[in-house]
Amino acid sequence: MRENLSSDYMVGLVEDSDTDDASSFTPITSLDESDTDDMLSEEEQGSSTSTFEMPMMADSKHKVVLVTGGAGFVGSHVADTLLARGDSVIIVDELNDYYDVSLKRGNLDMLVAKYGQSRLKIVEGDIADMRLMDKIFDVHRPRHVVHMAARAGVRPSIENPFVYIHSNILGTTNLLELARTYGNDCFVWASSSSVYGGSPNEEFSESDIVDKPVSQYAATKKACELIAYTYHSLYKLNVTGLRFFTVYGPRGRPDMAPFKFIDRISRGLEIQQFGDGSSSRDYTYIEDIVDGIVRSLDRPLGYQIFNLGNGSPYKLNDFIGLVEKHVGKKAVIRVLPDQPGDVPRTCANIDKARELLGYEPKVTFEEGVRRTVEWYNAWQADKAEADQGLPSKRSSQMLRNSSIMSIGV
Repeated sequence: MRENLSSDYMVGLVEDSDTDDASSFTPITSLDESDTDDMLSEEEQGSSTSTFEMPMMADSKHKVVLVTGGAGFVGSHVADTLLARGDSVIIVDELNDYYDVSLKRGNLDMLVAKYGQSRLKIVEGDIADMRLMDKIFDVHRPRHVVHMAARAGVRPSIENPFVYIHSNILGTTNLLELARTYGNDCFVWASSSSVYGGSPNEEFSESDIVDKPVSQYAATKKACELIAYTYHSLYKLNVTGLRFFTVYGPRGRPDMAPFKFIDRISRGLEIQQFGDGSSSRDYTYIEDIVDGIVRSLDRPLGYQIFNLGNGSPYKLNDFIGLVEKHVGKKAVIRVLPDQPGDVPRTCANIDKARELLGYEPKVTFEEGVRRTVEWYNAWQADKAEADQGLPSKRSSQMLRNSSIMSIGV
């Protein structure tokens, strides 16, 4: 169910000001079913459609892109990059409380402050709400989709699988159905390295058989890969699924280890280490992930699955030591047993993405942690100044400098 938010920056359905004024978002118009019914009946009666925006228009150089989950970590970085190069972006995000909603609001505030609202529309809503999503496609006709919205997290999916089926499987199917109905040039969506489960392979390759998921989260992502292939097979949609390998960086998700460890070690708080510290992950910096996403969007290739990773796994013990080095504090560690659904190692074989996309990760984990700590320190300083009622510019300036990059096409 959609939250009935009252913040100043969301817009209901596809309704907001077409001005470039970046001083604030247009106030939200939260719509329930009766509101939607009223608008549909007005449209059917031939009355004015002033409730809705004029449709966004693509041109020979720029796209209209629907970005689901655009208030989140990866989605907001993708929207930032697309807007910076001149594309128009429609963000759909339900702003659920899986983690602190104020962080998502901050991402949206940043986007509007940088780009205004003439090429950026923000919609509060659930992608599994077919009536809502159909109206967005009907008005704006986005022919490019970057589908990042999903319920994330391995352990929570084991506790509440039904939420994951709703958001991940039903939501993705809705979007694919609308894409084929209204026309689509390229549909890019976030799968996950979790589909590899507890694979014993030294490297994970897209050609591996992945039919033994170890969590409901992984199972929903594998199911979506199969559904996406069906839409390609039946309707010839260009669909690209991207298996992300542990994405981290500025504005990262606070439930993930890179953000959590930096935050808690910086504040002298205890961190939880699951297992003996020998597990390893293929950590991938956000700029490299966004580069792979945008390359996929610009290269429709039928049906494809790509690994987007760094190709260099890092052990948990070494990771904690690296954070200690850049934070300048020793970690207070509580060792706990391995968790259900966790895997001992991930490592992406990225040869296919290199060959077909020209994807080449540039940021080492050491450098990525240093940049993330630098961002975190500026972000905390901004928060402290805001608490004192002082204007703050440090982290926002860092974001302007760091989050817009040149994407090779």
